[in-house]
Amino acid sequence: MEFFRIRRDIPFMRHALVFNIISFATFAAAVFFLATRGLHLSIEFTGGTVLEVEYAQSAQLERTRAAVDRMGLGEVQVQNFGTSHDVLVRLPARGGDKPGEQSALAARAFAEICKAESGTVGTKAYATPQGEQVSRPSCTTAAGSEPVKLSRTEFVGPAVGSELAADGAKALAFVVVGIMIYLAFRFEWKFSVAAIVANLHDVVIILGFFAFFQWEFSLAVLAAVLAVLGYSVNESVVIFDRIREAFRRYRKLDTQQVIDHAITSTMSRTIITHGSTQMMVLAMLIWGGPTLHYFAVALTIGILFGIYSSVFVAAAIAMWLGVKREDLVKATAKDHDPNDPNAGAVV
Repeated sequence: MEFFRIRRDIPFMRHALVFNIISFATFAAAVFFLATRGLHLSIEFTGGTVLEVEYAQSAQLERTRAAVDRMGLGEVQVQNFGTSHDVLVRLPARGGDKPGEQSALAARAFAEICKAESGTVGTKAYATPQGEQVSRPSCTTAAGSEPVKLSRTEFVGPAVGSELAADGAKALAFVVVGIMIYLAFRFEWKFSVAAIVANLHDVVIILGFFAFFQWEFSLAVLAAVLAVLGYSVNESVVIFDRIREAFRRYRKLDTQQVIDHAITSTMSRTIITHGSTQMMVLAMLIWGGPTLHYFAVALTIGILFGIYSSVFVAAAIAMWLGVKREDLVKATAKDHDPNDPNAGAVV
């Protein structure tokens, strides 16, 4: 399926050196920000306490944030999730905190939130559908209403956070190694090196954006980074396939012309695929709420730089490494027969 077809090849590789210099500068800037600012890791990685509270009316986030800030815990996160009535409060971990101390900290935080709504904290007993009697903290006003409810409290220990960070790094490493092995077997080692450099280029730039703007790096963002790796390598594979096909069909073209033809012939497909994906990601970015916001941001950066890297990084590096027709098109005995007038033809 094609929206359009470009009849004349665009000379992308003529400007490959300039774009590679831009890529290197962008990559170096991302590494610099990662080294100097670091990532703003979420509670999944650092540990801490999460409270989910439900308001009877639309939540006033600034009032909730001010109430929690009065506890002097440092940087806390307050955001809506799901609906305007539901609020997620993240309290940072403190050195030496134990689960019992974190429970007391969560109770203090809920008390401050309740106080901001002119209520007092008490205990409310109720029966579950199974008939079990349980109790939970409640916030009631003088009029007897319940302006805010504590829906859930969760404690994530620093050890669990460190384990998640280590597992995430391993997952990223396994994906990278797997991609290299796959491309080396399917194409040639030069393409494998080119593609993995392009993919790492995308990943580091995404992390650089998050380090520069100090956006929260959560497990959802890590999932987006892994998705971008697969998404980017798919674009590179499509271009590499066209390069191999062009080497077989157009024997009079040199390597640079073959790569230009391969990229030009995939442009319609690239616009359809990436445009459709970006429309979906944009919908998540606009209407997905805070829970999906940074996940969609990471995917957006990855999609845009994935297109760029597949053309101006992966293809260009393959050209600099000296990929040629003989690397991808295996010669037959007939090709070497000097008495055969058709020697050299590819079937």
